[in-house]
Amino acid sequence: MAEAHPVGFRWVMKAKERGATIIHVDPRFSRTSALADIWVPIRAGGDIAFLGGLVRHVIENNLFFRDYVVHFTNASCILREDFRDTEEGASGVFSGWNGEQCGYDRTSWLYQNHPALSFPERDLTLQHPRCVLQTLRRHFARYTPEMVEKICGISPELFHKVAEALVAASGPDKSAAICYALGWTQHSKGVQIIRTAAVLQLLLGNIGRPGGGILALRGHASIQGSTDIPTLYDTLPGYLPMPRGDGTETTLRDYLARQTKPTGLWHSLPAYFISLLKAYYGKNATVENDFGYDWIPKITSNHSFFEYLYDMADGKMEGMFMMGQNPAVAAANSRFERASLSKLKWLVVREMVEIEAATFWRDSPEIERDELRTEDIETEVFLFPAAGHAEKEGAFTQTQRMLQWRQKAVDPPGDARSEAWFMHQLALRLIAKAKQSNDPLDEPLRTLDWWYPEDESGDPKMEAVLAEINGWYTNPHAAVAAGGDSASDGIVFGADRAGNPHHGPQVDGYPRLKSDGSTASGCWIYSGVLGPDKINKANSRNSKDYLGHGWGFVWPGDRRIIYNRASASPTGEPWSDRKKLIWWDGAQKKWTGIDNPDFPLDKSPEFRPTGNESGLDGIPGDSAFISHEDGLGWLYVPSGLQDGPMPTHYEPLESPVHNALYSRDTNPAVHWFTRQENRFAPPGDPRFPFVLTTYRLTEHHTAGGMSRFLSHLAELQPELFAEMSPELARELKIDNGDYISIVSLRGAIQARALVSRRIRPLHLNGKTVHQIAMPFHFGSAGPVKGGTTNDLIPISGEPNVTIMEAKALTCNIVPGRLPRGPAFEDWLNKYVPKGGPANLHPEQPAEGAPCARAAGGHGLEGKIDNR
Repeated sequence: MAEAHPVGFRWVMKAKERGATIIHVDPRFSRTSALADIWVPIRAGGDIAFLGGLVRHVIENNLFFRDYVVHFTNASCILREDFRDTEEGASGVFSGWNGEQCGYDRTSWLYQNHPALSFPERDLTLQHPRCVLQTLRRHFARYTPEMVEKICGISPELFHKVAEALVAASGPDKSAAICYALGWTQHSKGVQIIRTAAVLQLLLGNIGRPGGGILALRGHASIQGSTDIPTLYDTLPGYLPMPRGDGTETTLRDYLARQTKPTGLWHSLPAYFISLLKAYYGKNATVENDFGYDWIPKITSNHSFFEYLYDMADGKMEGMFMMGQNPAVAAANSRFERASLSKLKWLVVREMVEIEAATFWRDSPEIERDELRTEDIETEVFLFPAAGHAEKEGAFTQTQRMLQWRQKAVDPPGDARSEAWFMHQLALRLIAKAKQSNDPLDEPLRTLDWWYPEDESGDPKMEAVLAEINGWYTNPHAAVAAGGDSASDGIVFGADRAGNPHHGPQVDGYPRLKSDGSTASGCWIYSGVLGPDKINKANSRNSKDYLGHGWGFVWPGDRRIIYNRASASPTGEPWSDRKKLIWWDGAQKKWTGIDNPDFPLDKSPEFRPTGNESGLDGIPGDSAFISHEDGLGWLYVPSGLQDGPMPTHYEPLESPVHNALYSRDTNPAVHWFTRQENRFAPPGDPRFPFVLTTYRLTEHHTAGGMSRFLSHLAELQPELFAEMSPELARELKIDNGDYISIVSLRGAIQARALVSRRIRPLHLNGKTVHQIAMPFHFGSAGPVKGGTTNDLIPISGEPNVTIMEAKALTCNIVPGRLPRGPAFEDWLNKYVPKGGPANLHPEQPAEGAPCARAAGGHGLEGKIDNR
């Protein structure tokens, strides 16, 4: 966090000054480790074993926050009799596994007698053998400190030191937070790693309370925003699922029937979804045409970036827009990425500098080695100059779910333009072209309500866009019917480019959204950011309390701590005066406190549903997790995940060892993306004995487009390097600063050796395992050049979000420089001979097998389905 998120890390330091204990778990001793109280070196990819050991420690020693766990989690829920755990025979698979389809039938994971998950059968004594807590106890029983040491290389003494510190920082009067970034996300079981942290935090009572929670640290200003609005192919704004084109969601009625939950917050999905359609299509969206449902694209297969990449390589894709990314450096198996780009007919790149994705046809390593020839590449690259972050206005969203408004400091130079300008002007041209056509395929473009007013430079006014995201009444009469004082109250940017009135007053939050077409909202979770008071709350800078109310806007409903009902006891009193947040005021019969309650204000803690209620009326007064049908925090996930209801340790897709816990080495449901150019080394392959993990440098930013081209940052970090231990350096006869070549089954790159005690050998079950760590910012363009670390990374897809495994793989290290030019291929064949099926990982499906490239997932920044 200190290295990659230094601004946020200042708050960790403030907590440390006030007595907080900082624990850092990382394969390498970094700037964060230097400021931590406890550093825990871990083998990359062993996180579930370590966290699972902590879960076992908490359960077996009865250290969990019992009142919290009984009332606020599903620990008491009874599971079906036909559910089978991975522990039965140590098979490593749950019940419902279908090997031919590489996926699970998840029916047996549901609660007993409750397929809808609402009103589950519970045993509040937690003694029923099939209740979640007892199932969880059995599941993690073998994750002992000794097993943690065998898998992760963490000694039992250090393990107990962490466990005792974490438990001591949790309870009625204390809380602990967990922060993670891509070190947990970019794994073949990344979602389940984060799930294990959630299990641990729920057991300790650290969710929904001040100082608790799990924070997904974001590497860009708006990565959180990209999942909220979003840029993901299978999600619509506000985490609404994209309709499927497999025949199950042909009509709006079908979609709403499948996606609407009977109880909880997602019972209102029709209001969120139909308001989104009204934002998209305006007056063209009517009851008669299902509010334009037919115009929404439908998912027909896996449309993740990696599928696009394979389509490019196979000549099935003509062109691509590339904005805010540089897959020639930043994406997995980037050597293959660059070769695939050469198969496109056209490529649009929007950037501030000429990045590798724009110059691959001219000066990529493949050109230098004669693997590609410039004269043979027909791809036409259009490089559009882009505005920098200080040269445009708009909202961005960060780790805290906070929308903050960015003011434009200066106009962009020359022809540089913002993303908003580019997309707005492109849309106007495409819509005009569609209106000249009678082709039914152009109807979705013809019906778009593209109304945004412009400034003098042709940029859409971004507060108008924010007003649409917030939501409005589609006509003044709807506003009056909803309780507005007059037809003109709350109108923000209510005129289109021609000056004609466009919409009614703003809504003041997502509870006001309706499913009858009387409201429009571009993203329901952001509703309230620009309401009828006409105040852009994302632009507010007047903090009123320690939670920051008055500074920006936090979705949903400006709740600074989500699920904050859990900050009060089941009867409504604060757990302690020191940790009070919201509480039940018996005299006024409502919830009150420091934060905005995310619970119905007048719902008494004593309320119990009869089992016939719907929506939030079906959530008991002593349940906090309103986005789930049962109102409970899930220690066990009965629905929604592709690879298991409980986290399970699997080895990375490439590992120096076999799985010590199960006969299955790797995550069964993973997407391998099998291809000759994307091979995986089998476990313990002697050709690749070392573990490689990647990380970020403070001095550079992701693929380097915003840092490597700046002389002062280039001077601070001028060249790619690989950190290794003195023991490994002695074994390979490498001195600090020597040139070395790092090899995987995907390729080879050159770097300098950084011999340092910051990374140390690990001892796993009698075997010494060496790890190396490499930053990934370097490439072939700009003043600072170097090997592209992601050339070594395989393309793979975690089963839930299709994120690649970039934090744990295997490699070989060869002292000396890489050969240049055509000699590179002969050198690489010496260490990585080309081959067929014999070179496949034993659990990897052969190319062409039905499950070699499974459908599903998202394909961008990893995320958990927030529904």
